Amino acid sequence: MSAKQARINVLLDKYNLDALLIQQISNFAWATDGAASYVNTAAAVGVGSLLITRDARHLFTNNIEAPRFEQEEQLAKAGWQFHVDPWYEPAKSLPALAAGLKLGSDNNFPGAIDLSSELAFERSILDTGEQAKFRALSALCGQAMDETARSIQPGLTEFEVAAQLSAATFKRGVLPIVVLIATDERIFKFRHPLPTAKSLGKYAMMVLCGRKDGLVCSVTRLVHFGKLSDELVEKEAATAYIDAAMIAATRPGVTVAEVFQITKEAYADAGFANEWQLHHQGGPAGFEAREFLATDTAKFPVVVGQTYAWNPSITGVKSEDTILVGAQKNEVISEIPGWPTISVKLDRQTIQRPSILVVE
Repeated sequence: MSAKQARINVLLDKYNLDALLIQQISNFAWATDGAASYVNTAAAVGVGSLLITRDARHLFTNNIEAPRFEQEEQLAKAGWQFHVDPWYEPAKSLPALAAGLKLGSDNNFPGAIDLSSELAFERSILDTGEQAKFRALSALCGQAMDETARSIQPGLTEFEVAAQLSAATFKRGVLPIVVLIATDERIFKFRHPLPTAKSLGKYAMMVLCGRKDGLVCSVTRLVHFGKLSDELVEKEAATAYIDAAMIAATRPGVTVAEVFQITKEAYADAGFANEWQLHHQGGPAGFEAREFLATDTAKFPVVVGQTYAWNPSITGVKSEDTILVGAQKNEVISEIPGWPTISVKLDRQTIQRPSILVVE
């Protein structure tokens, strides 16, 4: 029995269920070791469903998708039993096999228990193979971000910057599922800036969430042409301090809610007590950009093998990387070699956080 099947069996035993039904893209990737069930990259539910019992693994799809699942994702070879319906008829295989079973589901299936929250937490705990894939993904996202940041010039539109970042990501075999670009005053106005036709003057913020093997890495970087203002210097240092405090606090033995409380205290210590209210602060990553957000009610524990994407921001400045929680220390896996950093000294350690790249 695989370790993942054992974890699923624990869920089935906990709720006295016969099977787990998976339809969300993130859970499909988690259960199949990274297989892609999406066609529309913005969708939450994919073109394949999984029904997992204690002794069998079933895949349901249509005749359009089945060849790719078999030949490229190699799911038949991995032991999944295929059930294929014609695309032009109502699906019959899943209802027939699920009839009479006590089900848990991630997608509000009729009569099933909703296990979406439990699965989000399970997804966030990566095995050693997934951790290796995440390191590789994060390096690729860092390379794409670095290439773009060092090539853009004033006069480019935000659409053009987004196109460069997307191209740099795609050519590395990574799917850019989130690309946010803001320039100049838009950085101060919007936390989630969709790119526009506005031209870059002096200051650019680039946000990337890249997906590969089902995993999603998040990284943000800022570029400024010419000397930074005193305001940006102050906010840059404060944001770096908050980010470092969050990374240091994200250790086994605490809950996500406790990290969130430390985050709010760090904002106050930095002199920007209310800024945390203007944007979420991130949370565990994995097979979603955020498996769930850090709040006062997020009582899930921090566990070795989890990744976190924290993204503290103070109006006009943001800091974001993806970190891996290790047994002895945390690892910033989306770190960009050669990128300028700020050294943040805390009680027992010094943590490097990215600074704004200044181009003279």
